[in-house]
Amino acid sequence: MASMRTILILAAILLLLVAVPPFLGIAWQNALVNVLIASLFALAFNLLIGQAGLLSFGHAAYFGIGAFAALHLMIAVEDGFDFPTPLLPVAGAAAGLLVGIVAGYFATMRSGVYFALVTLAIAELFHSLAPHLQGVFGGESGVSSMRMPWQGIVFGSIIEVYYLTLGWVLICGLALWTYTRTPFGRLTLALRDNEQRVRFLGYDAHAAKVIVFAISAMFSGVAGALLAISNETANYSLFATDVSAQVVLQTFVGGSTVFFGPVVGAAAFTLFSFLVSDLTRSWVFYQGLIFVLVMLFAPTGIGGVVQFHARHRRQLDRSRLAGPYALALLGGLLIAGGVVYLTETVAVLFGQGYAVRMRDAVDGLPNYDLFGISWNPVSILTWLLPLVLVAVGGVILVRARRSIAGFWDRVGRSDGPVETKAAAPGGPA
Repeated sequence: MASMRTILILAAILLLLVAVPPFLGIAWQNALVNVLIASLFALAFNLLIGQAGLLSFGHAAYFGIGAFAALHLMIAVEDGFDFPTPLLPVAGAAAGLLVGIVAGYFATMRSGVYFALVTLAIAELFHSLAPHLQGVFGGESGVSSMRMPWQGIVFGSIIEVYYLTLGWVLICGLALWTYTRTPFGRLTLALRDNEQRVRFLGYDAHAAKVIVFAISAMFSGVAGALLAISNETANYSLFATDVSAQVVLQTFVGGSTVFFGPVVGAAAFTLFSFLVSDLTRSWVFYQGLIFVLVMLFAPTGIGGVVQFHARHRRQLDRSRLAGPYALALLGGLLIAGGVVYLTETVAVLFGQGYAVRMRDAVDGLPNYDLFGISWNPVSILTWLLPLVLVAVGGVILVRARRSIAGFWDRVGRSDGPVETKAAAPGGPA
């Protein structure tokens, strides 16, 4: 029953992904393309951290390599090379696989923080060399090309690129899911849980980690190639640290312990930046704050919380938890309102525009406009309002959290000592 329910949910999501985009505007279609690319990149990254327990801080290297490989193949197609446009991501897969084998061989000689630092160093090596290798990466301006028609399909509109991207993401996502069900996928989990035992069983742990690393790099290269096809250009900024950091945040917020968790995190962060980046310059700060809060209070991520409730759906008393959950939501919204108000106020008061107004003011500090209201920066009410919102929201949230924690503690005691350890939806906070 549970598997049938999951299949129906996935089928409904797939139906929406296929049927809805043609009725959306170009901006939303482009945003959905970015969501799909970010989802595939996060799934590829999660093959390392979620399956093998290897935290890479430099996965942007293989993402960028895939993008440039696809662009060079696109240039060759422009010059007359006969190659189907829908198969362009194959170049990204091949480049990511080759570079992943070489980089993975050296990176996986170490584990833990040393592995993470080696991966970071490899990405930084590409980032520093790319501007100087103009023949490969195009220097400061990067590499550009055009999507060529194929079999009557022009690939000149975003919706055509969207369906091309959707097809590749579905194929790669299915391949990654199938990988987790293979014997080697089970061995990957064993590497994460106890590498020493894997060695005692006679397996070559280093070779296994190189293979996992290379497969992850290959699918990352496909994601980079899809981005190149969508944008028709790429430059060395794809190797930057923030690209690697973004996929780490998306994966952990979505939940690295659940297969589709990274997809949730990638979709949430990509749509968040699409919707909020035009409203405020502080949207990156909000993303970081969300990451910190999730790691503190729900370390298993959004997917982990959903999975926890799904496992305990029989014990879940909706009538008793609906009130505390609604109360917790209200408290969270009040705190969020206060934090947003303070953040935007500080951004305005220390911004260049307000500094000009202060210089031109003749008597005292001028008022500032926020949320369509004029505020006095020296008024007590201006600063008292967000403090009251945060304080009231905090009191409400604490009371709701006690009720929720008490319920799940009772569920844990009824399930036995094993379940008690994981009684809280987000794990230990």
